[in-house]
Amino acid sequence: MRERNAVARYTGRVYVGLVLFFLYAPIFVMALMSFNASPFYAFPLNFTFDWYRKLAGNEEIIASAWRSLWIALATTVIATALGTAAALALFRYEFPGKRILQALLFPPIAIPWLIIGTAMLIFFFWVGIGRGTPAVILGHVALALPYVIVVVTARLQTFDPQLEEAARSLGAGAWVVTRDVTLPWIAPGVVAGALFAFAVSFDQFVVSYFLAKPGDSTLPVVIYTAIRKGFTPEINAISTIIIVLSMTVMLLASRFFKFGGER
Repeated sequence: MRERNAVARYTGRVYVGLVLFFLYAPIFVMALMSFNASPFYAFPLNFTFDWYRKLAGNEEIIASAWRSLWIALATTVIATALGTAAALALFRYEFPGKRILQALLFPPIAIPWLIIGTAMLIFFFWVGIGRGTPAVILGHVALALPYVIVVVTARLQTFDPQLEEAARSLGAGAWVVTRDVTLPWIAPGVVAGALFAFAVSFDQFVVSYFLAKPGDSTLPVVIYTAIRKGFTPEINAISTIIIVLSMTVMLLASRFFKFGGER
């Protein structure tokens, strides 16, 4: 029995190791190539910062990166606020059509973004918004909103409604109850939802490609265009910077909000 358990543990560790290798090996190679002097990935590796220096002078990539960043931040703020409010309403109140409304949150996640991007382009021209940054932000919010609602709702399932009732019985108003009782409890879910919203927006290509005006593209669209013209290690450099920053933010958020729980 012990031997069988030992084999099972060893097999599980090997499996997890292979999964992590499959996930992180391409990222490691890409980061390594961003420091390689050869633009054709020739070995041996000749360490250099040339591609980072060229990236610093590439106004198109830098401008698109800042554009993607502030669009993602705007999307995060709007989607997190609306999604948290919607999750609280779905958690606290019963009303006709509630189950249907909850079911309708999942199709935008499951429907291919190509179809959603086409539909949004047609809809925004139909209502007179057209293409541009406002349309991109609205499109990103629409995509990110279901993720926020689902994540915050999952956190609310662990919340005891009697805590709110106790606060109300002591004279606290609705806003005070939400601010001092509910929000502190669901804060990890709100932060997780915000991270999802930021990732969905910053990484979004299809909707940005359809809705952005020419010359006003986000970073994923610029990277796609650059690859079509001819790949350059500057893309490796900007991708490495984004990965390092993203993982740093994720690690800090998981550290302070204990996404994995406490041991």
